[in-house]
Amino acid sequence: MSNGTATTTDLDVSLEKHRVELTGYCYRMLGSSFEAEDAVQDTMVRAWRSFEKFEGRSSLRSWLYRIATNVCLDMLTAGNKRARPVDLSDSTPLAQAALSPRPDNTWLEPVPDARVLPTTGDPAEAAVAKESVRLAFMAALQKLPAKQRAVLILREVLAWKASEVAELLGTSVASVNSALQRARATLAESNGQDTEAAVSDPLDEEQQKLLERYVAAFEGYDMAALTALLHEDAVMTMPPFDLWLRGTDDITGFMTTLGSACAGSHLVPVAVNGLPGFAQYKPDQEKGGFTPWAIQVLEISDGRIAGFHCFLDTARWFPLFGLPLHLEGEADQAQ
Repeated sequence: MSNGTATTTDLDVSLEKHRVELTGYCYRMLGSSFEAEDAVQDTMVRAWRSFEKFEGRSSLRSWLYRIATNVCLDMLTAGNKRARPVDLSDSTPLAQAALSPRPDNTWLEPVPDARVLPTTGDPAEAAVAKESVRLAFMAALQKLPAKQRAVLILREVLAWKASEVAELLGTSVASVNSALQRARATLAESNGQDTEAAVSDPLDEEQQKLLERYVAAFEGYDMAALTALLHEDAVMTMPPFDLWLRGTDDITGFMTTLGSACAGSHLVPVAVNGLPGFAQYKPDQEKGGFTPWAIQVLEISDGRIAGFHCFLDTARWFPLFGLPLHLEGEADQAQ
């Protein structure tokens, strides 16, 4: 009995070691932080139940990836492809701005870095991992058929050999190479339409100062200062609303009209999707202090902010990021 318990504990520990990297894999496959966690949980349960059948012909890690891939492919058979507001419609002029929500499963979801990026001592490896969960790359991945998506992630992000991917998917090396070629072509097309956030890792001094100025401008609700930090054609999105705005005039115009309740907000730094981000708390008019409003993900390009993406479903996001659902303090004293 004691041996069985020891073995069970050992297996739990061995499986748990792979949780973060598997969550990262499933997140890239599914575009949803919550579905990724469900997929990994399902993977762990399946591995646990069928461990006796695992004959050690492959490593435990590649066996887990095979199970996780099958779980994700099953979840993707419904054909749902998650997207950003910019992928679904044209930008809306401020004069026509209306807040129409779409269902949760429409949207590409944010994820805390710590849940999907394993710690590594290799800076180059860390940079690739971060780049591969950025919103623009994630959105491009979502345009790929499920099998191509798996091939591209395994080959390009996780650096598996073609023969290993072929074995995992139960297919030929030629078929894997062909899928990878098609996936790369689709991605190249997507990148032509997208500004990839050029954020160094770790942030360089100039980017750090830009973020400090952004916090001061946003918390002070100083639209002139904010305009100076944004690209002229910067983009602002607000899932679950499909509205998105392009250009400093429409963004600051929105913030001083429909978004005016955000004046006096307090920003708390978060590491999200391999990019700089903030948890935005706005003044709580009923209880005092601050109430959660959005997880902001910032895209920086050429020394300015090219995009800020505000994920508004705070009841889901703030607990996921381990953030409190209320902050004490007065708006003018918040630091």
